Amino acid sequence: MLRIGIDIGGTFTDFVAWRSAGGETVSFKVPSTPPNYAEGFKAGLTEMLGRVGAGADEDIMIVHGTTVSTNTVIERSAPPIALLTTAGFRDVLNLQRLRLKQPTDIFNQRVPALVPRHLVFEIEERLMADGSVRKPVDLDGVRRAARTAQERGATGFAIAFYHSYRNPDHEQAAREAIREELGEELGDVDVSLSSEIWPQIGEYERAVVAVLNAFVKPKMNSYIADIEAFLAKTLPKASLFITRSNGGAMAAAEARQFPVQTLLSGPASGVTAALAVAERLGGGQFLTFDMGGTSTDVSLIRNATATVSSSAEVGDFPLSMPVTEIEAIGAGGGSIISLDGRVLRVGPRSAGARPGPACFGHGGTEPAVSDAYLLCGYLNPENFLGGRMRLDRAAAERAMQPVCDAAGLDVGAAAEAALTVATSNMVARVLPYLARHGVDPEDVTLVVYGGAGSLHGPLLAREMGIGQVLIPPTPSVFCASGGLVTQLVHDTVATVQGQTIDAGVLKAEFADIETRARAWLAGQIAPELLVKVAIARFVDMRYRGQSFQLQVNVPEDVLAAGDLGRLAKAFHAEHDRLYSHSDPGAEVEYLQLRVRISGALPAPGADAAKLRDIPVEQAGSRPIRIGDSWREAPVFDRARLAAGSRIPGPAMIEQDDTTILVPPDFTAVVNDFGDLILSRE
Repeated sequence: MLRIGIDIGGTFTDFVAWRSAGGETVSFKVPSTPPNYAEGFKAGLTEMLGRVGAGADEDIMIVHGTTVSTNTVIERSAPPIALLTTAGFRDVLNLQRLRLKQPTDIFNQRVPALVPRHLVFEIEERLMADGSVRKPVDLDGVRRAARTAQERGATGFAIAFYHSYRNPDHEQAAREAIREELGEELGDVDVSLSSEIWPQIGEYERAVVAVLNAFVKPKMNSYIADIEAFLAKTLPKASLFITRSNGGAMAAAEARQFPVQTLLSGPASGVTAALAVAERLGGGQFLTFDMGGTSTDVSLIRNATATVSSSAEVGDFPLSMPVTEIEAIGAGGGSIISLDGRVLRVGPRSAGARPGPACFGHGGTEPAVSDAYLLCGYLNPENFLGGRMRLDRAAAERAMQPVCDAAGLDVGAAAEAALTVATSNMVARVLPYLARHGVDPEDVTLVVYGGAGSLHGPLLAREMGIGQVLIPPTPSVFCASGGLVTQLVHDTVATVQGQTIDAGVLKAEFADIETRARAWLAGQIAPELLVKVAIARFVDMRYRGQSFQLQVNVPEDVLAAGDLGRLAKAFHAEHDRLYSHSDPGAEVEYLQLRVRISGALPAPGADAAKLRDIPVEQAGSRPIRIGDSWREAPVFDRARLAAGSRIPGPAMIEQDDTTILVPPDFTAVVNDFGDLILSRE
């Protein structure tokens, strides 16, 4: 079997392939082709098939990370949709949670909803909190609303009725009524149900999830259909899977039906790849650091388990479903360097892919972080991306000169000052993130990847006191590598808030959820293609009266024994770890039960290389600026380093897809898996 991982970014589309027979991986990058990203997908896949010698009759599994849905939300670039909600809740999208992002800013404005008020329709119906019917759904009213919405330009529908997480009957009946009313004219009408996507309490969050799904569905449908048509002609035996926000993957047909699951597709794939690294290194605590051109994403891995959040944010909207927890920082290689009076600032504006940093030679005139890398000597202008792109140092100097003049610094000092500011911005976000999880920076290994991660990750580690940095063999295509190791993963939930939970109820509820989870997996792929199936169970718990909850793992033996006492003890222990206090005598309540099913696919193993005692050959040297001074740093070619190679800092290590900085206080060692480990002395 040939397995191919593909990740589309704003600048490049990355490809990584692995064949189970040979065991070796092949990777490369091609320029992305916005706004029609499918063209870059097709061109790169065609090239990859030629490189690995794949035939049309070969079994091929393609796992694809995409930003199509994310960009659609951020750009609000989709046709209008309508929302049907319970009578009395027409303003649910505008009222939100009555919270302001910046409560001290008197000019702060609420984020406009994705659905304008004239396309929100109230439907007479009402369910009680236990799911019983207080007022039947008015299907004639649904039909009238559908017809009016169509006349006002709506092309799709979202339905979010009150308490539908307990009983989906009203939403399902409304969907059928819309299809009956408009089906003859519009064909298969797109209707997204909140109860079908993520049935949880919280009318606003559930409505937003339904709206997001309906909003991105047309573009995602069109994009995947284009790719599937291409594969049907060129690779009739290929199976297409799309990575999803929870770090797993799902069949393309599922992604077309529920594209809201793909809103964090790309960043989550990188964490999945880092998770594979953590597993082969025997666990521990890892902080992922994915730095691209516009932003940096960080996430925490503890005990070979990725951190999962029940809420995230995409664009300006909450995404309330289990996702790989990712903290986004507005700092990347394209972040603009500027002066606000005499204060040096980096970001949040970005040069983007076009024109990009000044040194890229695409017309950029403002200095960016990548220009500062070049001016500090971290980048080799003749050997960027393996020599496929030449950097213009003179253009970088011209762009930086206004900053130098205003600050009274020379070019090198101004560039290093900008990198110091960028690092400080990251520290200000990463330290609170780790504190929220009760983790000390000294106890984590920083896993760096992305185009700029190998340069700025070591700078961040030096500033924060992180003692170890890991750079995987192909950091620039690491998110695409996640497509080679990701599994088919699905979360199924049941809301039990307000119910009396005993051992019998807990077992029955989990048995029902697991049945639904296994049915999902059976619909994704033929069972014989799965290597392993795993089930994990979780419960959201809180002290009665609290407004937030903690997630607790439910081991198989605890569920079999119905030992609610052990679950309570686990909750108290986690509460104490996070907040340094707990109350074992207080009453604990259950809010949600969740089952995560994982179907493992054939994937590359973690083969270790033999340590070789060979001298490390220096490829040259160049001056770099670090610590307020210039130092002559040796330069090494990573391709010529063997397992066991040892390089003290300061030093630069170059490879085709990235450049690695070894700071003065660190020593780099190649481990027997090909990872480069930077350890603080």
